[in-house]
Amino acid sequence: MKISRSTGYGLLAACYIARNEKEGIVLSQTISKEYNIPLEYLLKILQQLVRANILRSKRGPRGGFVMSKPVSRVSMLEIIEAVDGPLGSQLNLDEHAKRDKFSAKAEKAYAQGVAAARSVYSKVKLSELI
Repeated sequence: MKISRSTGYGLLAACYIARNEKEGIVLSQTISKEYNIPLEYLLKILQQLVRANILRSKRGPRGGFVMSKPVSRVSMLEIIEAVDGPLGSQLNLDEHAKRDKFSAKAEKAYAQGVAAARSVYSKVKLSELI
C-alpha cells in the first residue's frame, strides 16, 4: 500500500492547522511556504479535508482554515481517505485468474492487510501526531 504525496501534504497541513489552532485561522499561504507545497495543489487538498468535515474554511481577506472538530477525534485514516479515497479492499484477481485457488488466497491475504492498516490508521489520532 502506498500513501500518495497528496495525502502526505494533507497530513502535514492538518497537523500544522491543529498545532496552531490557538492562534486562530491559518492561512493556506503560510502552510504552503512552511512546507514548500505549491499553493494551488495545497488548496485542492485543503478543500478535500473541508468536504470530509476535518477542516472548516472561511472565505475572504481574513479567511483561512481551522479544525472542524477536536484533534482527539480526527484519525489518520480520516485524512488518508479524505484525500485518496477509501483504502482498497480487493485486488480483483478473479477476473484475470479465472478463479484459480491462488487468486482467492491472495485476495484474502490482501483484505487482511488492508483491514490491519485501517485498524492502525483509525487508532492514530491527530492529537498524537502533534
